[in-house]
Amino acid sequence: QVQLVESGGGLVQAGGSLRLSCAASGSIFIINAMGWHRQAPGKQRELVAGFTSGGSTNYADSVKGRFTISRDNAKNTVYLQMNSLKPEDTAVYYCNALIKKTAWDVLYNHWGQGTQVTVSS
Repeated sequence: QVQLVESGGGLVQAGGSLRLSCAASGSIFIINAMGWHRQAPGKQRELVAGFTSGGSTNYADSVKGRFTISRDNAKNTVYLQMNSLKPEDTAVYYCNALIKKTAWDVLYNHWGQGTQVTVSS
């Protein structure tokens, strides 16, 4: 079993900051990629920021310059530092990771349970 556990969400005023964490645990051989998505009410889930399998990062245009993704490979943890938050950043934020459980396994996309981020104006 693989688990992704997010933390760090909450309520913040516009212009404020939050830091999300996502720790992967369980039967893990390798994590190929890891990142953050979000889903606002009535909208589709969208990529916010992520690490590719090659180690590079990508960001949604709407968060560039405000959000920073980082990771601690030793802890199988990815972080999302969110600064200058706006009301339109309000959403449930989900962590995801492409993980192989064994050397012979296929990559499988795992999701966390989500953490609510609410930005008040």
